[in-house]
Amino acid sequence: MMAKLAAKDRERREAELAELHSLEQKFLSAEQWKIDYRAHAKWEHYLSCDENPDPAVLWEINTFMSLWREDQNKDIKLVMEKGEQVLNLIEKLQFLLLDAPSNQITEKEIVQYQESILELQNLLQEKYNGATEHLLKTACMCEDSETGNMHAVIKDKNVTFCIWVNLKKKVRFKNHVFCDAQHGFDLPKSLAVSSVAVRILHTHYDHVSPLWLQCQSVPKLEVLDSKELTQDSKDDVEEPGEEGNKANEEPSIPAKEEPSMPAEETWDRRKSVVSIQENISNIADVNETGEEAEKKSEILDISSLSLVQDPVMQEETSEKEEAKPDENIVDLQQFVLVGGVYHINALQVPRQVKQVKDWSMVELRDVGLEAYPYPSEEAEDAIHPPIEITLRLSDNVMYFATPVIARWDPAGQQWRTDDISNVTYETEEKSITFKMGAFYTIALLQDAHINMPYQGWELQPTGTDEALLIVTTVFAVIQIQIKGNQCMLSSVVVEEKEVLSHITGKWISPLNLREVLKKAGVNIFPGECSYTYLSLNKKAPIAEAKAYQQMALLASAFAFARSKWNLEAGQEQVVFKVSEHLKAESVKDKDWSLYLFNGQKAQKLKLTETSEAFSEEIEENSEFHSTIYHMLKDFSSKEAVDKVETASFLFIDVVYQLLLATRVLTYS
Repeated sequence: MMAKLAAKDRERREAELAELHSLEQKFLSAEQWKIDYRAHAKWEHYLSCDENPDPAVLWEINTFMSLWREDQNKDIKLVMEKGEQVLNLIEKLQFLLLDAPSNQITEKEIVQYQESILELQNLLQEKYNGATEHLLKTACMCEDSETGNMHAVIKDKNVTFCIWVNLKKKVRFKNHVFCDAQHGFDLPKSLAVSSVAVRILHTHYDHVSPLWLQCQSVPKLEVLDSKELTQDSKDDVEEPGEEGNKANEEPSIPAKEEPSMPAEETWDRRKSVVSIQENISNIADVNETGEEAEKKSEILDISSLSLVQDPVMQEETSEKEEAKPDENIVDLQQFVLVGGVYHINALQVPRQVKQVKDWSMVELRDVGLEAYPYPSEEAEDAIHPPIEITLRLSDNVMYFATPVIARWDPAGQQWRTDDISNVTYETEEKSITFKMGAFYTIALLQDAHINMPYQGWELQPTGTDEALLIVTTVFAVIQIQIKGNQCMLSSVVVEEKEVLSHITGKWISPLNLREVLKKAGVNIFPGECSYTYLSLNKKAPIAEAKAYQQMALLASAFAFARSKWNLEAGQEQVVFKVSEHLKAESVKDKDWSLYLFNGQKAQKLKLTETSEAFSEEIEENSEFHSTIYHMLKDFSSKEAVDKVETASFLFIDVVYQLLLATRVLTYS
């Protein structure tokens, strides 16, 4: 019986794949629409004579930066206003790097955009330092009547700027809490009697971590297109090598912009941008079938280690293979930075402005902002007390566990956890207190996979070219609405309470949604090597990616959901629940059916969610099909099939992007 069904499947395989390929042209239409949209937006920008530069045009962005460098206005509020414009320019460049298909962007453009991002970041930090220096010179004009010292908090949606200047040098004023920000510090006595200023500059963005981390794209799954699948009508397994050869012809797989790794100095950072990009590009050429996929994951593991290891340690490792990794170095593929960066600095207080009649006399010294050395070089061998810091965490960020505190090491270009102690995390107050041996740039990190694997997921149509994606994790339930060419975070529920209201209810692109959620601490987007940090079965790329494609094509009329048997199905195939869904109400348990798919063959299972053991036995009066689409047609109404055929290509593309970004078939 099974042999007859398999033979029948082979006979109609070519016709079914040709029909599927016709539907898949919608992915090509979506790609062409995005190309035309970018060109139109560029032309509209040109016609509008917008004073904002086009960051993709080198002379425009260079002119913008040159003019701002020459501007000597050091008012902190003006720097913040200009900073918002700079952040928008950086965001546009990052979007170009992440969104543009590989055949629409050249290597030269990639390097140009990356260099522009780094220069804009450096310029913005220079301006904040210049504004800080200006404030320090005039600190005496803003003395606090109670303490005689100067303190101020200036903030907007991107930056919280806290400054305290020790003018009176009294031991009893060695600690301070910035009331408007709830950040605070407790200084050692030696600093309390010194001419020192403390700045806590909290940038709600990260311009410190390596650039490859800031511009991290969705890992792509390389698969064969449907035309090539028609060539294999006998075997269920592809020949090694074919998968990678045709990967670039697949219209629906978005091209991945390769990450890059900057160093501290601009020139070194630029060299790293190119070298890391070349390394990852070489890795991307490896075919992902059978043993080849495992080889690629091993290579990527080695590559990721090289991005976080100390250079000195790398030399030692080459000499001695058994050298242990430095446990104090943060693995940036295992942990994700959440809540921005805290630049905590001790600064020299310059000579104060003098008021002589109607004149203000300020000493002009071309030394810039000077750090106050602590511990001092003379006290290198002596015991020096630590600095205690308290940070009030943002309400716009979710921390599901005590965050890891790390300090930036500019020499090694890495985040480290050493020289930080006595960490106390107050969950209710959302504050964290710790001690550190010197003044550092600090970040709070969270396990990147704390919300993985997912406990459940469901994708259901809610109207014409509309759908709802629900991802349930241990800590949260995330609901994402899809409509046309956009998506919207409709709710994030934690402990039965809706949170993160500042990012819900806004229609944005899937790429922007991914960045917004990750920035808010809700990461449901696996990385290239995420499966190595979790106990799960990594699904074969051909089964997983083809399933996402066909689920997207069918999402206008069918609901899909997690099946517990997906874990038992092995790496080569996926199992999920499906139900025709043309009405508004949610799907009832009795309406779900289970389907198995390996990329080339689909079948309806006799199995149910309440069965005692996994079985691949097919449903009675059922057959094999080459695609999920044709498998569902056997049990579907004409209305559902018509809805699939008339679905918008933009809607299909957004569904596919979200499925590919969340990887629900592997990470649940």
